[in-house]
Parts: sequence; structure tokens; C-alpha cells
Amino acid sequence: MSPFTGSAPRTETWRHLRCTVDRHAVATVTLARPEKLNALTFGAYADLRDLLAELSRERAVRALVLTGEGRGFCSGGDVDEIIGATLGMDTARLLDFNRMTGQVVRAVREAPFPVIAALHGVAAGAGAVLALAADFRVADPSTRFAFLFTRVGLSGGDMGAAYLLPRVVGLGHATRLLLLGDAVRAPEAERIGLVSELTDEGLADTAALALARRLADGPALALAQTKALLTAELDMPLAASVELDAATQALLMTGEDYAEFHAAFTDKRPPKWRGR
Repeated sequence: MSPFTGSAPRTETWRHLRCTVDRHAVATVTLARPEKLNALTFGAYADLRDLLAELSRERAVRALVLTGEGRGFCSGGDVDEIIGATLGMDTARLLDFNRMTGQVVRAVREAPFPVIAALHGVAAGAGAVLALAADFRVADPSTRFAFLFTRVGLSGGDMGAAYLLPRVVGLGHATRLLLLGDAVRAPEAERIGLVSELTDEGLADTAALALARRLADGPALALAQTKALLTAELDMPLAASVELDAATQALLMTGEDYAEFHAAFTDKRPPKWRGR
């Protein structure tokens, strides 16, 4: 994401979510529609897309926690405000909408900082894919994932799910989850690799924030490049991957953090990472 911006001012207030940034440079983005289990609307999708783009350009955030207010993380697209509304749209308008939802997933994957989904309660439909797109999924035992798209007569391959899910849990588990749309509770999700960390009840937000701060205190540029390579190399042949790795390492070896590690090791002190 390029840091160069046009003349548009920074957005200070978001209508469909809350965003705070703490002194550790950790952003917490909260889906804030608890009365609807944080069901997504057209505006919520657009806010997520635009917020992630702004944070990526500003380079002031070193990690991001995505969470949901109330009883669940996110129940997916709002039945009335999205499913009902899309029934009256023509093909061009529907394509615009579906492309926008995919842009949100791309924004999560392409953000130059780690994204941690803090999960409790339901993570269904688009909510499950948002969690899937994150770099880490920290969940408490109440969490249940459900990729519900076939249950509403649509393809299970929505928002990049058919690309991402097999790469996280394997083709067999992904086939079962996307074709059947059955709910998967946190213990099974952890067993198949869908959950990165399983916490005690009610502690997902706390654990996710602790992980975010640990990452934020690390070498930000190295972490950003590692995330970029993990995404870029998913479909590369080995020869292209090792060449891209070599070029990336050569660039990072000219950075301040690489020299700082050597200085810190020599001085027998912890490194002071600057993300450069």
C-alpha cells in the first residue's frame, strides 16, 4: 500500500465501526452493531475497506485487532439490508457489491501490519471470512464458525473463502465447511488449524491485544515483508519464491533494524526496533 495520499483529509469518525489506536501503535477496530450481532451493511463493508486503506497508508499502526461488540463477533451480511436489497439489483450493481466485499478481504491480507481477529460467539458468513483473512484468530470457547453461503443459495467461494480456507485448514476440511455450511465450534476449529489460539471464556480480546502489542513491539518492516511473502508465494513455484525471498532479504539487510540487532547483540541488550 503506497503511503502517498491525495488531498482528501483523514477520516476522523466512522459511522459503522469504532477505531482506537493506543500508545503501542495497536489499532482496535470494533464492529459496533451489537443489537444485530454486528451484521454487516453496505456501509460497514465500505468503512472497513476505507479504514484499512487509510491505516495502511499512514504507517502509524503496527498491529490491528478486529473484534465485535456484544454477544458475537459478526453474524455476516444483514438479511434485510443486504440480502433483501440485492434482490432488486441488476447484474452490474451486484458485481460492484461483490467486488467491494472482496476488496475488504484483500485489504486485510495486504495491510502492512499483522491483523488479529478476536473472536467470541458467532463468526458466520462474511464474519467467518473476515476472521479467516486475519493473520491470527484468537478465540474463546463460545466461538463458532459457519461459512453459510450455500445455505442461502450462493457459492461457498465468497469473498475469497475458496482460496483462503484450503490454505489454512486443507482441502478436505475446506470442502466440508464450504459445501455443508455447518457450524464449527472453537475446539474443533483449533484442531483443524482455523483457530490460532484458544483462550478461556471471555478472554479472547485480552489475549488478542497482548499478541498485537507483542507484534507491535517487534521489527515492523520485517513483519510486514514476512506477511507479504506469505500471501504472494501461495501460488508461486519454488524457484520464483526463493528469488523473491532473496531480493527481500537483501533489501532488509540494508535497513536500520538489521544493524540494530547486531549492535544490541554486541552490547548485550534488547534491540530497539524502529521498523526501518
